[in-house]
Amino acid sequence: MSGFRTAASHREIQPVELKDMLANGSALLIDVREPDEFAAGHIAGAVNIPLSAFSPRNVPDAAGRTVVLQCAGGKRSGIALDRCAQAHAAIDTHLGGGIGAWKHAGLPVVAGE
Repeated sequence: MSGFRTAASHREIQPVELKDMLANGSALLIDVREPDEFAAGHIAGAVNIPLSAFSPRNVPDAAGRTVVLQCAGGKRSGIALDRCAQAHAAIDTHLGGGIGAWKHAGLPVVAGE
């Protein structure tokens, strides 16, 4: 669990579910952490759109995939989901516990841009 309250419209997935979605090509992962955090270690295939500049309009075309937002622990991705809801964007999913939960599950991260 992330420990952060999320709005009722927020769907929270767990690391293993995200891993499977990425493996079968059904997810587009957006990392909303800042560029220095992203460069220090991120989930392979993630696109970095920092919360400081996040807008649903900046999210690339998902081509039928589920857009999943992710941050360090779940708080910033929840804020980004709130922005999506306000903009009536069809983005409602984030990684519960963020990259911290991903690492805790023993899943790999990559460094660099």
